[in-house]
Amino acid sequence: MATVEGHQIRDIVIVGGGTAGWMMAAAASRVLADGRRRIRLIESDAIGAIGVGEATIPPIIGFNDLLGIDEDAFLSATKGSFKLGIQFENWGAVGERYFHPFGRTGRDFEGIPFHQLWHWLRDEEGVGPLEDYSMCAVAARHGRFAAPSADPRSPLSNLSYAYHFDAALYAAFLRAYAEERGVERIEGRILGAELDGESGNVAAVRMEGDRRVAGDLFIDCSGFRSLLLGEALGVRFIDWSHWLPCDRAIAVPTESEPAIAPYTRSRAHGAGWQWRIPLQHRTGNGHVFASAFMGEEEAQRILLDNLDTAATAEPRLIRFRTGVRERLWHRNVVALGLAGGFLEPLESTSIHLIQTGISKLLALFPDRRWADVERDEYNRLMTSGYGAIRDFIVAHYHVTRRADTPFWTYVRTMDIPDTLARRLALYRLKGRIFRYDDELFTVGSWSAVLNGQGLPPADVDPLTAALDGEALAGAMRKMRQVHENMAVRLPPHRRAIEQGQKMRSAQPV
Repeated sequence: MATVEGHQIRDIVIVGGGTAGWMMAAAASRVLADGRRRIRLIESDAIGAIGVGEATIPPIIGFNDLLGIDEDAFLSATKGSFKLGIQFENWGAVGERYFHPFGRTGRDFEGIPFHQLWHWLRDEEGVGPLEDYSMCAVAARHGRFAAPSADPRSPLSNLSYAYHFDAALYAAFLRAYAEERGVERIEGRILGAELDGESGNVAAVRMEGDRRVAGDLFIDCSGFRSLLLGEALGVRFIDWSHWLPCDRAIAVPTESEPAIAPYTRSRAHGAGWQWRIPLQHRTGNGHVFASAFMGEEEAQRILLDNLDTAATAEPRLIRFRTGVRERLWHRNVVALGLAGGFLEPLESTSIHLIQTGISKLLALFPDRRWADVERDEYNRLMTSGYGAIRDFIVAHYHVTRRADTPFWTYVRTMDIPDTLARRLALYRLKGRIFRYDDELFTVGSWSAVLNGQGLPPADVDPLTAALDGEALAGAMRKMRQVHENMAVRLPPHRRAIEQGQKMRSAQPV
């Protein structure tokens, strides 16, 4: 213990604010602030945040729980809403739609995954679509929401959810949390970094006004610039744009809708897709597109022509490049968010990757001896995580029957990563899906997307031959009906949000 104590990291410097920086600051103030460490965050009011990550996935609940954040207070501060999944339109073919839900879909039987049973019996009368066996999907279809039930016998126990929220308000909320717990914010622009001549580590960052901020551990949250990991330490960026050619987004807020949908919507267009993210006070909209296949003026026109409510601001163009740094932790610098990599927001993974980077850093938190094995394990886990999410997003584009534009022809026929090719080959043969290591997306997520995009397996799992198909189909029809009956009795989504806030305001101070 005394040996570790002598090498403890005492000074943590977070370079950049925004969602990534303040998530790191909040987590550090909760877990690492012991009175002996100094945690400082440098940001400039003159530098705007990207802020496209307004939709999240269920692990965000665990992050807020780690911080001890009250859910209703969080939703009120961020103008947030609940999210049960994503509705995809025009992805498999123009005019089709499907839902990628959170939570469990159906129940496995005799060791056979539910999606295999459904594929076997899908043509039986009354079996219906796969998403009818997801409580989240059925509730979302009716615009309803409720918290998951603690009773494992109830179908409501299969509910799982995440949030939509205003990313700028979330960063402000976390800033207040972190500063209340001792994090020091330093205002100003960073000009560059000083490297230690002996170790090659970052010794300090240089700021305007002849200021210098030294530290032990530096967290690079400087956005696409990657000021420390990329510029100062020269860690190479691995470009994935040949698999994910979308490189632009045009974002615009619109007026809120009376009934807030409890899901994100992704509508494919000729060279990309459009998001709709409903919040309490407004709706976030954007058009992600590939500039090699569509000009910015056309992309903006398509977005504005497909808004459900009136725009409340001018459209804003965002340029990006998909890929990841060769390493996310090099020497004494760890990159989070855009400084380390970017995957387009199709499956709402941007904030999750920040959260993952923070949790793995805390699990492998170093001392000033900088053990290679800790950095190597962090980089292995993060690189694997980025790669698995990349494959899942690429599958949305590649598994399509669309050939109506050059963009869709390209992504449908392009070479894909070997890891994804093996997955699709296994699925095409007999519908088999495996989840590797601790990757993010589950068997249920893969089956929802592959089936929703219109990719049927050539054959059924041979293990189904030992089952009573008629009895199983009857049980499935009952399950469908139970989901429908329960969903329509849940409160409308907006009412569920308001009820939570009323209950909080009624509590004595």
